[in-house]
Amino acid sequence: MKRTLRQFTGRRTSVLPEPEVLIELRRLRARVPHLTGGLVATTDGLVVAHDTSGLEPEHVAALTAAALGVSTRLTEATGQGGFKEMLTRGELGYTATYAAGSFVVLTLLAGPDTNVGRLHLEARRAGGRIAALADAALERHDRG
Repeated sequence: MKRTLRQFTGRRTSVLPEPEVLIELRRLRARVPHLTGGLVATTDGLVVAHDTSGLEPEHVAALTAAALGVSTRLTEATGQGGFKEMLTRGELGYTATYAAGSFVVLTLLAGPDTNVGRLHLEARRAGGRIAALADAALERHDRG
């Protein structure tokens, strides 16, 4: 089944399983050396859960939503299909965003010495687990 990211507009983030998502973020941080933080947000920039310090998660979620819009258009315009992930590298480290279900994305912050292959491997696995949590919660909410 092909999943495409959709807007979350009109839904409340409270239907998403914040405690379980936060546990997944903390497990991910423990598994990936040099990972300095992470958050899960809806595709339109609402924070679901975060494990960050020194950053405003709402600001990062909003910027993620803006970058997601551009990345989605770029992958589609170049014939690369639906959005899966994006990675930016700055002087002080990496910011990576992964699709995690139909309505949420996983954004991770990592230091400059991060093994990017390991980051991708672990983030993709965590994104799958987060997708299952979020999609199941949304399905239950929509039925109820």
